[in-house]
Amino acid sequence: MPETLRSTTTELAASDADLLDRTTLAVREAGAVLRERFGQVVHHRTREELMHALAANDDAALAVLRPRLTALRPNAGWVEDELDGGALPPGEWWVVDPAEGNVNHLHALPDWAVTATLVRENRPVLTVVQLPLTGETYTALAGAGAWLDGKPLRVSRTADLGLGIVATSQARPDEDAEVVRRIGSSITAMLFDALVVRTAVPATLHLANVAAGRIDAFWQFAGARADLLPGALLVTEAGGRISDAEGRPWTPQSESFLAGAPGVHAEAVATLSR
Repeated sequence: MPETLRSTTTELAASDADLLDRTTLAVREAGAVLRERFGQVVHHRTREELMHALAANDDAALAVLRPRLTALRPNAGWVEDELDGGALPPGEWWVVDPAEGNVNHLHALPDWAVTATLVRENRPVLTVVQLPLTGETYTALAGAGAWLDGKPLRVSRTADLGLGIVATSQARPDEDAEVVRRIGSSITAMLFDALVVRTAVPATLHLANVAAGRIDAFWQFAGARADLLPGALLVTEAGGRISDAEGRPWTPQSESFLAGAPGVHAEAVATLSR
């Protein structure tokens, strides 16, 4: 590698590492805001009331995240809708879920997080996933590894799907009938082939568990950038494999997603492809 290119690459890596640290501070601050709002079930009688409560949580976290992340990367775009999927335009983009698992937060369930991912030319560069109730912070930097509170993460060594814990998630409340049927049949197939199947939202927390070696594989049909990109980077940097459910390379345009430990990934593809 030419010396000038090596120097530029090193400087970029150092800059991204510093950016990850600063992003982590912003995400933790937003998490503290949501933690103060957590505790009681937020009752709602209509869909409109539910959406209003969800938006209130999002707005509270975004009031912290948006100005701080914009200050860190003024020229980066901002994905407005956390449920959007598909490719992004060229350049840098912040993909943020201010309350990942927001519906759990409203129901006083502990499975929720705050996430922020910087995407550069449609590839995640860095991500932060913070669990405000436990204080745990998962981070990853492309090409440099994944960590839980500074300790390196590695996927599991399980080499037999029949000994594995696997998980799936519902990408959104109003899936079309074909996606619902695929979810149901895939769960049935995994109940035959895996040791245990977990089904819950949100996807990001399952993927953090894959990266940490606690769960052996995770799959989902459809999905948004905000619920898959953070975990995709965590799992990849922890030594796991990412594809669609048929084993093809995954992109945000893919209709399915699979992340797993290398020892079970091929078996999971075979199960989901039946």
